[in-house]
Amino acid sequence: MTGINRRELGMGLGAAALGASLIGSTTATAQTAPAAMPRDDLSFPPDFLWGCATAAYQIEGGVKEDGRGTTNWDIFSHTPGKVANGDTGDVACDSYHRYQDDIALLKALGVKAYRFSIAWSRIFPDGKGRPNQKGVDYYNRLVDGLLAAGITPHATLFHWDLPAALPGGWQNRDTAYAFADYAGYMAGRLNDRVKHFMTVNELRCFTDLSYMTGGKAPGLKLPMGEVNQIRHHGVLAHGLGVQAIRTATKTGTQVGIADNPSIFVPAIETPEHIDAVKKAVREENAMFLTAILEGRYIDSYLTAQGKDAPKVRDGDMKLIGAPLDFLSVNVYTGNTVRADASQPSGYKILPHPGQAPRMPSPWLYVTPEVIYWGMRAISENWKPKALYISENGCSADDTVAADGKVYDTDRVMYLRNYMTHLQRASREGLPVKGYFVWSLMDNFEWEDGYTKLFGIHHVDFKTQKRTPKLSADWYRELVRTNKLV
Repeated sequence: MTGINRRELGMGLGAAALGASLIGSTTATAQTAPAAMPRDDLSFPPDFLWGCATAAYQIEGGVKEDGRGTTNWDIFSHTPGKVANGDTGDVACDSYHRYQDDIALLKALGVKAYRFSIAWSRIFPDGKGRPNQKGVDYYNRLVDGLLAAGITPHATLFHWDLPAALPGGWQNRDTAYAFADYAGYMAGRLNDRVKHFMTVNELRCFTDLSYMTGGKAPGLKLPMGEVNQIRHHGVLAHGLGVQAIRTATKTGTQVGIADNPSIFVPAIETPEHIDAVKKAVREENAMFLTAILEGRYIDSYLTAQGKDAPKVRDGDMKLIGAPLDFLSVNVYTGNTVRADASQPSGYKILPHPGQAPRMPSPWLYVTPEVIYWGMRAISENWKPKALYISENGCSADDTVAADGKVYDTDRVMYLRNYMTHLQRASREGLPVKGYFVWSLMDNFEWEDGYTKLFGIHHVDFKTQKRTPKLSADWYRELVRTNKLV
């Protein structure tokens, strides 16, 4: 999980920099909403999948146990000044030992799905070579425990914790091939029980925020040409991973990606501004999601990047554009966009006003409508077979009351408002099949350490006691009734 601050990224993809209007769009106009479903109440479809999400480095701990190799985040978090308070993921929620406790939390909520990530370095301590059976055994135990509790596993194969032994990290094209070997191996070991695999999580975060702005491991600030090549290695790893998973698994295995595209809300809900949202989603994600879903880098992106454009080998884009069974989207916040004929792209992205409401994480502006407009723009641009919200949630300044409870009414407010717009997406027939709240419990929040808490369960990191917050009670009721009340 993380946030994306467009101003921090400075991607060179603003409306003025794009340089060309939308070229070769494969989409219909965004002026007509999907046909409404025959449902006028606040319920979700009967088969709607409710779940929770976590990530390996954020919860597992056990970083030196059972043959696990060192990762980029082990090194980064132990580097002075990189993580708030010098926090690390060495212990985190100790889920490597307490996964049964976490399964019990899921069961108590009544959710039917759990999105977790697999630590690459537990399987291949050096990123490649001989697999580590003890690492495989851990995920076998986790998957078996979930299934025994009636919970469907959704596995992400890479959530930023890169084996440190891989030379050059994502600067090296060979890392993409190493990922594919690992992804195919692990999917082959689990696909008799796991039917939903996501290749990577949030391309922007392990490329731009890691190698351009430097806030995440390995903390580098490289020239734009190198960043674009790293981006290309990221989407190539996804494409190679899709190929490897399909080769290694049986019919019925579904493959997707969990990405955090830049998504937008129309300044006014009128046809020209709605169309601007659709254009902006395609253009502003040209290097990631657009490339994956169209199998090419669109002309406006290549023109904007000029000499810094990525070097692409024959066959790369076919791999990158491999068909997916579903698309998972991490949704937290968004910007407002308006139609603007004076801009080459036809739209203008508006800055957040200084008084705009936001949660304790400075990047997390509260924009509930983005969950609807994101799903709608993605659906109209690319018509994915199925969509999941693979992450949605917020940080909050949680405090434990005298009675030992956490009354996180601000998180309940956030979730309720976003769910209202998710319900609109569902009611209008957009193909959203499920939702995973971020996160099951408080955990290591990357460079923010333990200063920003996103969990619906409080974790006492000294005792590892898990306690449901008010938001957990609220979510349990949503899952039970399958409707907004």
